[in-house]
Amino acid sequence: MKKLIILSDTHGGVKAVEKIYPLMAENDIVVHLGDGAGDMRPFMREYPEKVYLCAGNCDFFSAYPDEGEIEVERVKIFYCHGHRYRVKATLAALAAEAKRRGADIALYGHTHRALITEIDGVTLINPGSMRYPVSEGGSYCYLVINGEKFTPVIVGDTMK
Repeated sequence: MKKLIILSDTHGGVKAVEKIYPLMAENDIVVHLGDGAGDMRPFMREYPEKVYLCAGNCDFFSAYPDEGEIEVERVKIFYCHGHRYRVKATLAALAAEAKRRGADIALYGHTHRALITEIDGVTLINPGSMRYPVSEGGSYCYLVINGEKFTPVIVGDTMK
């Protein structure tokens, strides 16, 4: 069994990320889906083997990749920020790309709205934003994978 923390759209909110450092440290994998991926640098220095990142549309001049894939236990995960798949308009293109890659899960951000849904056999997970919308707290996703089964849970109000 593996446990993952999925973050996105921290937009310089390092304090929000630091609040969950102990949680990230005790889990197996941490994925940041862009727009503030650099906020993970201090954590990456301590735990480089467990961090996966991608660049978002606000990660200007980033050396991070636009997207990636990881296999955890027997679950294939495609991750990206989502802006290149127009996720603010529809999730169809993201689901199609994940399916083309043989992924069971597609992780994405960009919309700042937490959501877990399924399209054409692919589970799409947006952890929401750790920083925005302002005054509504923040959110991340806690994902447990056991063999080929997985359970995603959105955890909210991390900013309070």
